[in-house]
Amino acid sequence: MEKLEENFGDQLTRLNFIFKNQVITTECIKDYPGQSLLGETYGPFEKGKQYKLKFFIAVPFIRDHYLKVIIDEKCDNIDVQRYAIKERDDQGLIHRENKYFLNKIKEFKYFIENEVENNLKPKVELDRYRSYHSNIVDSRLIKLLLLAKVDLSLNDEHKLSHSEKLLYLYFSRLIKIWREFFLEN
Repeated sequence: MEKLEENFGDQLTRLNFIFKNQVITTECIKDYPGQSLLGETYGPFEKGKQYKLKFFIAVPFIRDHYLKVIIDEKCDNIDVQRYAIKERDDQGLIHRENKYFLNKIKEFKYFIENEVENNLKPKVELDRYRSYHSNIVDSRLIKLLLLAKVDLSLNDEHKLSHSEKLLYLYFSRLIKIWREFFLEN
């Protein structure tokens, strides 16, 4: 069982790594002269202009308030609340265009934590974010558990995020073994 858990954890870590290498669009909120790091140059950034950067590269510039994520790509407590309400109100899996949406919610929490730490947002917004995030994960988990008892339809498979597909495969295998064990003569 430990091997299964280690392998699953590694796969989730790889998926998160893939997400962090996705390109996001940012907007400069404060001029930045530029910087060289490991043979790459980032910047200069001019206030008001948009820049496409890999997520992991953008994080330090966002943290230091040179860049911000554009509105179309942001994920704050209001966005997470909308996701949580939709998940709660729909008994079936909801299709998300971004198959890394759970990773996005996980990683974007850092930005709200940073803004709360710097007194740019009240702590209640971080608390709400965490609460809604937990609700989304739990709602999707319950739906996955229900699906794991049956063969997944193509329509349902299309609605799963990448990490949920991994979890479904493990759940369904374990549930089938467990069920067959107790139902065999």
